[in-house]
Amino acid sequence: MSVVVPMRESKTGRKSKTGRGSRTGSAGRSSVDALAADRAVLREFADMLMVERGLSENTLAAYRSDLMSFARWQAERGSHLLAANKDDVHACLASRVADGRSARSAARFLSAMRRFYAWCDRERRIAQDPTLLVAAPALGRPLPLSLTETEVQRLLEAPDTTTDIGLRDRAMLEMVYGCGLRVSEVISVTVDQVNRQQGVVRLFGKGNKERLVPLGEHALGWLERYEQQARPALLSGRSESIFLSRRGQAMTRQSFWYRVKAHSQRAGVSADLSPHSLRHAFATHLVNNDADLRVVQLLLGHSDLSTTQIYTHVARERLKQLHASHHPRG
Repeated sequence: MSVVVPMRESKTGRKSKTGRGSRTGSAGRSSVDALAADRAVLREFADMLMVERGLSENTLAAYRSDLMSFARWQAERGSHLLAANKDDVHACLASRVADGRSARSAARFLSAMRRFYAWCDRERRIAQDPTLLVAAPALGRPLPLSLTETEVQRLLEAPDTTTDIGLRDRAMLEMVYGCGLRVSEVISVTVDQVNRQQGVVRLFGKGNKERLVPLGEHALGWLERYEQQARPALLSGRSESIFLSRRGQAMTRQSFWYRVKAHSQRAGVSADLSPHSLRHAFATHLVNNDADLRVVQLLLGHSDLSTTQIYTHVARERLKQLHASHHPRG
């Protein structure tokens, strides 16, 4: 004898079996339909993150990418996001690791899913959070690469300041190193965020948190020179961004990184740079010169002091290297 399972209206108006998060109808839905439904749910999730949490567009894009990757994984198996269970999460993570993804990438992927399913559970869209019993991969904490003061000087002097682009790049590099800016901060800083009389720049970091950072004498000098001599020539139409591309628009993360790599090659800096190498150098050099760790935390915009403390480890590693290289018993 067949059993008739009663149906009820869900919050979204769709009928489902009694109990949240059932797989009703998933077998009959095509992968295209499943992905369309998942995209709609993810749009709601992204809207919540933007409005309630104030996350940056870069963070939102990372969440979308990871969650859509899992949605495609589910769709290929005839399922969808709201029907996922612990085994689905484990299998997807294992597949990513088998494809060569790092433990850090897997941890970020799991973090995105945990946040998404916590929201789904709060909104009563699922019966149980499938990520609750999934352990995060063990992560070592690699020390950030830090350039020496000599390497930084060579990198800062690499741009050809007789050209508009070179002058822009010199001002941009000086500002990143002089203020410890994130890439997203330097490319988005606007004209009215810089107080030239007081020598400070007002920044909006992760989570749209505001902080004031002093502009050093060198950074301010190169910035004013760029604004007077090069920015008017680059400006096309109206743009509030300080650092402009050849087309007169705001710089992108990719174009900034391309310029850093080009100048590092010209300067003969062979270190394996990242977009944040100058930010790391800013923090490490402050710590090396006995700056208070709380001050460094404020300048970097870290919400947790433990994030800043990694730079004390960088300083110790540098001391060990110097000892090994120069001490007769090293």
